[in-house]
Amino acid sequence: MTKYLQDGNVGDPIFIFAHGAGAGKDHPFMETMAREIAKGGIHVVRFNFPYMEKRLVDGRKRPPDRAPVLLDTYREVINDFQSDAPIFIGGKSMGGRMASLVVEQTKVSGLICLGFPFHPPGKPENFKGDHLKSISIPSLIIQGERDTFGKRAEFEDFSLSAAVETQFIADGDHSFKPRKSSGLTEHENLLCAARLVQRFIMEQSSES
Repeated sequence: MTKYLQDGNVGDPIFIFAHGAGAGKDHPFMETMAREIAKGGIHVVRFNFPYMEKRLVDGRKRPPDRAPVLLDTYREVINDFQSDAPIFIGGKSMGGRMASLVVEQTKVSGLICLGFPFHPPGKPENFKGDHLKSISIPSLIIQGERDTFGKRAEFEDFSLSAAVETQFIADGDHSFKPRKSSGLTEHENLLCAARLVQRFIMEQSSES
């Protein structure tokens, strides 16, 4: 069983890319994003949290591990890829949130969250982004405009640090998929997100 899936070339800036709660490192969203981001001269690394590895062994669906396990796993991956190349960490939904909780405890160049889960759908009072008010590491949050975990209209009420850049994917849901009526396609939106990630990593790499 391969511990890591890697796209791009060793020596390029590294993006450690964690999966969301319900699907692993080989999900089509993860595959497409990793492949497209790597085309910008970025070494993309994907991994599974322990509960997802167990699912691969016996096929049983499990809830995510508790936060301490997820955070320890992320720290281990970062340690495995320490090099002279700048390291960026992040992920899809839960994976991005876990990265945001560990990022200031590590020596990395930036944070990238794709579909940040600010709150459970329909429960804005259960807000999970308070720590983003004070984060000092350069950060990029890419959010679908219609994301039920935090849509664009809600961002006026969110307090985010000046270190956090937000970008929105047109008519996108939590996975950036648009409605047919928008005239956009899911693939176009994923490419747009990949370009935003590439631009952020290259800008921050040149400053580090």
